[in-house]
Amino acid sequence: MNQEHIVDSARTFESIVIIFNPNSTGDAPELAQQLHDKLKSLLTYRPEITLQPTEHAGHAVDLAREAAEKGGDVLVVSVSGDGGYNEVVNGVMQAGNPRAVCAVRAAGNANDHSRITASKPLEEAIAEGRVHSIDLLRIHTGQKDHEPLEYAHSYIGFGLTPVVATELEKGSKGALKEMVTVIQTFSKFEPFAIRLEDGKRHKFDSLVFANIPEMAKYATLSEADNLPKDGKFEVIVFPHMPKWRVLLTALRATTQGLGDQPSVSSYEFTTLKPLPYQMDGEVKRVEANVTVRVESAPLALPIIG
Repeated sequence: MNQEHIVDSARTFESIVIIFNPNSTGDAPELAQQLHDKLKSLLTYRPEITLQPTEHAGHAVDLAREAAEKGGDVLVVSVSGDGGYNEVVNGVMQAGNPRAVCAVRAAGNANDHSRITASKPLEEAIAEGRVHSIDLLRIHTGQKDHEPLEYAHSYIGFGLTPVVATELEKGSKGALKEMVTVIQTFSKFEPFAIRLEDGKRHKFDSLVFANIPEMAKYATLSEADNLPKDGKFEVIVFPHMPKWRVLLTALRATTQGLGDQPSVSSYEFTTLKPLPYQMDGEVKRVEANVTVRVESAPLALPIIG
């Protein structure tokens, strides 16, 4: 059952918190300051606008949660790439404030979510105050009752996706260097095995759960709508195959796209060995013999932009 795109009346905010990494390899500090100054001059009301630099990996989760926990109408903006925005989204979700809203100003190496979902310059969208809600991906990886669940705004990937991401993080950014890293990593890559709900062991090269139709700046994964709002996500499966066939499939993704993909509201499997996985560019790990469940969290995140 499709859920309608929720649109509030024009919103104003009591506070706007702009979170950025001062040590970003991009220009996040400058972009954060520019956004701060533009909002000061553009908004017809006077919210408290705060610049919040992060101090370490994962700090954006804490800053976003603390900002949203104060209650009321708060807008938490991530000036970052997909990974930084993932932290802000998770912090806001942990706070449990239904009046908290998220936004992202692209300032990273990978800006898939912003590129796909943004409709206009962020400062203009904030001034208009049109808030709408999107689906998130929620993943269960054996968390205890007191531990927060993890959310992804764009995709969760197992197999080749996190392995390549880990190697890219070790090296320098840049299109040519990234391409060399991908080729080197791919040449050494081994498939992974999991047990599906049918009880059988299956071997994959890649397994991606996609909330948006594109990832990694170049690849078109599916024909899904740009704005995730139907309570479902796409499952893109690369069963284990000869590497030349994987390369051809990847090439097709970057040129003509992979076409229609299965769309589901949940997907479950059991790990046989420890596995890395990637959430919006952030690499994490799940242990062996864990039942993993990925599910849609329908219209869970109010956003602007």
